[in-house]
Amino acid sequence: MSLKVEKLEKNMAKLTIEVSAEEFNKAIEAAYQKNKNKFSVPGFRKGKVSRVMIEKMYGKSIFYEEAANAIIPDAYEKATAECTETIVSVPSIDVVQIEAGQPFIFTAEVALKPEVTLGTYKGVAVDKIDVTVTDEEIDADLAQQLENSARTITVEDRAVASGDIAVIDFEGFVDDVAFEGGKGENYSLTIGSNTFIPGFEDQLIGKNAGEACDVNVTFPEDYQAAELAGKPAVFKVTVKEIKEKQLPELNDEFAAEVSEFDTLDEYKADIRAKLAEQKEKDAKNAKEDAVVDAIIAEAQMEIPDAMLETQQRNMVDDFAQRLQMQGLSMEQYFQFTGLTFEKMMEQVKPQAEKRIKSRLVLEAIVAAENIVATEEDFEAEIAEMASMYQMEADKVKEIMGENGKKQIMEDLAVKKAAELVVAEAVEK
Repeated sequence: MSLKVEKLEKNMAKLTIEVSAEEFNKAIEAAYQKNKNKFSVPGFRKGKVSRVMIEKMYGKSIFYEEAANAIIPDAYEKATAECTETIVSVPSIDVVQIEAGQPFIFTAEVALKPEVTLGTYKGVAVDKIDVTVTDEEIDADLAQQLENSARTITVEDRAVASGDIAVIDFEGFVDDVAFEGGKGENYSLTIGSNTFIPGFEDQLIGKNAGEACDVNVTFPEDYQAAELAGKPAVFKVTVKEIKEKQLPELNDEFAAEVSEFDTLDEYKADIRAKLAEQKEKDAKNAKEDAVVDAIIAEAQMEIPDAMLETQQRNMVDDFAQRLQMQGLSMEQYFQFTGLTFEKMMEQVKPQAEKRIKSRLVLEAIVAAENIVATEEDFEAEIAEMASMYQMEADKVKEIMGENGKKQIMEDLAVKKAAELVVAEAVEK
């Protein structure tokens, strides 16, 4: 395999990767062996047709695509290991030459890590953050605790009101035709939660249990299902049951039930202490964000579009994995929220750009200050990970390997750089 690197504009590069004719022919032969049982030729038993015969009947290129797909990942990985540039995006692959008996040549267009020119990064001025806990914040916490401890009871002597939970059957129609995904049974809808199409929930207020009604709404113009966007719809709804939340009384008895304390005053004091602790943590994080933002504003760098798109995709993929752990697919999430993949990519774009720039300036500070993570730092991090995952430290090291250790050492150095600039910052 040979590699040629051509630098392009805006921190992009084209890698031209050449795989020998011999290696390409091996890949073609492997593709033939894998697929020969799929070909039926009169006079030959299935699986006994020669590669030459198949290529005569279907063309010499019959196995090219599979051979290329087998070669490209490994060849690209070897090329990136050989390349001295830091690649920060997924590749855009283009096949240049594909022919039996000739070298297989393809290109991979990639983004390269941008160079950063730092401005001022020590003594950055940031606003001081107030960490005082107010009585209103304590009351809000108590209100949430009351809400969490509320009982849900069935209401039979009145109609639906805001804040109630209406248990409904529904079916939606557009132009008198039921549409896919518009039907539900025994659905618990909190009135005022705004989880349904705008205007839907309000029209249930005043309806009684057992009552059927028509709910008229118009789908938003940007609704994720294009065939429904902007269209008026009628939902046939039956209110099957009305439920309301009953909050417990806020007193010493409540405090004893939800905490380790005997009195409400003791419980409030504990809430104040915990809120103060959380505010200190939040203030520390906010200060770091403000310092890094100020450093980014003083720095110069050019972020390649491919690098930004890769970060956006990674963030969307991470979100999809978290949803999956909760038993929800992205398709279901898009249906519930009206979002699309494209809209979500656009939503995460500012945060993706901020993450990239933050990392780049902190890595530049690591280099400027000759910051390194020590073995002691690494061992402490491993011990924390082992405790978190309830594993032996040696097992954690074994799983991560050398590449994992390298990444952790880089992350620890970046963390030290962040601690340095925060310590040097001036609060005003």
